[in-house]
Amino acid sequence: MNNDRFYKLNSFLKENFKEKIYKVSLDGGFTCPNRDGKISNKGCLFCSDKGSGEFAGDRCKTITAQIDEQIDFMKDKIGSSKVIAYFQNFTNTYGDVEYLRKIYYEALNHEKVIGIAIATRPDCLFDDVINLLDEINQKYFLWVELGLQTANDNIGKIINRGYDTKVYINSCKILHEKNIKFVTHMIVGLPTEEKKDLYDTVDLINSVKSWGIKIHLLYILKNSKLLDYYQQNPFKVYEKDEYENIVIELLERLSPSVVVHRLTGDAKKDELFEPLWSLNKRGILNSIEKKMKASKSYQGKFFNEKEAIK
Repeated sequence: MNNDRFYKLNSFLKENFKEKIYKVSLDGGFTCPNRDGKISNKGCLFCSDKGSGEFAGDRCKTITAQIDEQIDFMKDKIGSSKVIAYFQNFTNTYGDVEYLRKIYYEALNHEKVIGIAIATRPDCLFDDVINLLDEINQKYFLWVELGLQTANDNIGKIINRGYDTKVYINSCKILHEKNIKFVTHMIVGLPTEEKKDLYDTVDLINSVKSWGIKIHLLYILKNSKLLDYYQQNPFKVYEKDEYENIVIELLERLSPSVVVHRLTGDAKKDELFEPLWSLNKRGILNSIEKKMKASKSYQGKFFNEKEAIK
């Protein structure tokens, strides 16, 4: 991990590609079985109308055009660097496999793209999709992102996740069998959540040997189902200092081999209801690192490999 207090994605990418790699977020035009009626029409309680992809490209444009547009937007920042094409909005394996093949390879054939990342649900890794991912993984750099959010199935019901934790565990086994890297998403601050739930979620992520993790802060958007729920069923909204301390505790329990992709969430300023302090993302990240350095904390400080194997 070099001198870092935790294993950052940037470090992994530099180790493997010998240069700074950036991500461009794409909208593949997908929906979700939790929205189209297959599971429900409500969606997950925390998910925005844009499928948690507020900063992705325009689904009315081709994948190539979205990549070009985002690279052009970031040109002063990234220069001639290569990028990873990130299929972000909604459930990006929930569609006809030939359509998936078309857009995945369209992204991979772009001259600036060195690999793809695909966000999906653990219950949407069907056999034909797994075969396609396996095919791509043998030729290109790939990771899949799974929205676990919590290991507590009771909380999963509250947020209308739409599947049991055992579905996530089974999907992890399948991806491992194909040697496909996967990243697990978890959320801090869910309704009725206790610290033990957070510990249990990290412990599960360790036990399934997730390649990466994304830790999100639960934020409440204006005009959202989550805001309606919050107003009817008030739950704890973390203060900045509390959130930072919890993230550090989670990192200390996390296996040192897990690549950390994210430590907080993103929301647009005009859409955010709470917590408003979350808008200062850079300040949160800097504070976490400063605290970790001051307390001599680091990822895996309290990780027990023997316990994780159990």
